[in-house]
Amino acid sequence: MELREWFEKGLTKEQYLNHMQVNKEGMLSIYEGFSLSEEEKEALQEIKQKNLHAIVLTEDWCGDAMINNPVLLKIAEEIGMEVRFVLRDSNLELMDQYLTNGTARAIPIFVFIDEKSEEQAVWGPRAPRLQDYVMERRTSLPAKEDPSFEQAQKELYKSIGETYQSDPSLWHSVAESIIAKLK
Repeated sequence: MELREWFEKGLTKEQYLNHMQVNKEGMLSIYEGFSLSEEEKEALQEIKQKNLHAIVLTEDWCGDAMINNPVLLKIAEEIGMEVRFVLRDSNLELMDQYLTNGTARAIPIFVFIDEKSEEQAVWGPRAPRLQDYVMERRTSLPAKEDPSFEQAQKELYKSIGETYQSDPSLWHSVAESIIAKLK
């Protein structure tokens, strides 16, 4: 399928929110708590003229989607960009075109297309600052072979999710990373 078809197949914000069962509360908390800074709004003005649309490869259970998707929605509102959500697990044909490091189906992935439905930029799955944060936190995990690994990983991801919901500086790191990619 062409990117325009994927965009049209995608869920609107309202449809995606209605579909959510895992991280809806966290995503809405970030969405309601986040506002673009004046500097971010100013940087978006030149991007606004590009008349972009965004295809978001995502899943509700993903903690990175919980922080990144609401920030993208605020950017979209600022520049009048329509966003559609495509669920990764039921759309692997599209996901496999945007693998992280050529192998990982990491999400979310934002595919920005122009009015001709041509790809203009791809962003995701994490802003560099968040990637550094997650990798630093993962160093505390025991070896994968350790019987306590699974429980420790679950607790780590819960802690990361709580930080994602409570640290506005991370939200701005995401916004700045997306804006830099769109320039």
